[in-house]
Amino acid sequence: MAFPLAALFFLVTARWCLQVAHAGRQVFDVMDFGAIADGETDDSKAFLRTWTKACASPGRPSVVVPKGEYRLHPVVFRGPCKGYMELRLAGVLRAPDDLAAFRGSHEWINFASVDGLLVTGGGTFDGRGASSWHLNECPRNPNCTPLPVSIKLGRVRNVTITGVTSLDSKFFHVIIIGSQDVAIHRVTIRAPRDSPNTDGVHIQASSNVRITDTAVATGDDCVSVGPGSADITMSGVSCGPGHGISVGSLGRRPGEQDVRGLRVSNCTFAGTANGVRIKTWRGGVRPGSVVSGLVFEDIVMRKVRNPIIIDQEYCPYSSISCRHESAQLPSVVKISDVKFKNIRGVSATQVAVKLSCSGASPCHGLELRDIDLRYVKRGVATESRCANIAGGIAGGTLVPPSCIRVLPTDSCNESDPSRLLTSEFEN
Repeated sequence: MAFPLAALFFLVTARWCLQVAHAGRQVFDVMDFGAIADGETDDSKAFLRTWTKACASPGRPSVVVPKGEYRLHPVVFRGPCKGYMELRLAGVLRAPDDLAAFRGSHEWINFASVDGLLVTGGGTFDGRGASSWHLNECPRNPNCTPLPVSIKLGRVRNVTITGVTSLDSKFFHVIIIGSQDVAIHRVTIRAPRDSPNTDGVHIQASSNVRITDTAVATGDDCVSVGPGSADITMSGVSCGPGHGISVGSLGRRPGEQDVRGLRVSNCTFAGTANGVRIKTWRGGVRPGSVVSGLVFEDIVMRKVRNPIIIDQEYCPYSSISCRHESAQLPSVVKISDVKFKNIRGVSATQVAVKLSCSGASPCHGLELRDIDLRYVKRGVATESRCANIAGGIAGGTLVPPSCIRVLPTDSCNESDPSRLLTSEFEN
């Protein structure tokens, strides 16, 4: 009887250890709350019932979505919750094709006021954007009504999204707004090259956001950083196709908050319209916002049209609309302390570096160091062009040659117009 008693003792001990390990980690399966997972039935109410029950549970409750296809109308997963929430998505969530299903909602999946959330599991958020892209008027009409965003993180804290895919959003894939301490890690974001306004991740009025080891291929910015963003880090991001990683656009609306503290490193751009970019509209109400403390370093460009660009005359609309914009006064957004370091690869255009700053608020404190950007056509040298730069720093390998006029430290006085590089372009 010694062996059976020992085996029984082992089983009891193992069960007790398992219970301890799972203490405070309750599992809530959407199938137990009425989800059908046939890809046709609206499972929104089942998902909300599951979330509500889990949200009311302490510890680390887990909402589990097994493999299968789930049709979801717009849903708001609202906090605050009693515990640290987990959404373990193994299946595919599909958005409605018909915009009428959104009934005025601006987002498809909305995580609101949640403090503590992990979204993971290898599943997919399918925004079904192809059914709506032809209805998007925003590329032509500055007064358009945007299509719904796929995933919104609004007023959240301590959120991690990892190991999932966002596919074919109708508008932006992910928007992070009014939030702190957000991590996007090993996420795949995909939409066709010609899909309009399908930004991968848009950050606004948020701080301490980390985007790492993430692959973005879209029809617009891979990542865009809007007003009020601070302490943003991107590393290991592969971008392409798309419009690059952009700060902005900024300066279009009065009262915009500053953008301070951005580091983009160890990223790769392939076949994109831009590489690293800062874009601001002309005009604006003084005092304008500030863009400061930006570092772009250790970056590879592969046939990128504008590898390094500051554009303070940004206008994406038709020639008629842009002619109206060009009649505005220069941008009031102030750009300073921006470093471009160890950026190398192939430019698809001859002008590989374009730093076009505002005549009203010239850039100062720019740095170009160890830049090696070769033109895709062999034997033709790349060029750099500058306008309205109040001096800066240039050093190391510089291909193309720097167009920044390097001034002594005590000469970089923005208030002295005679010291500005005011010619339209050099080099």
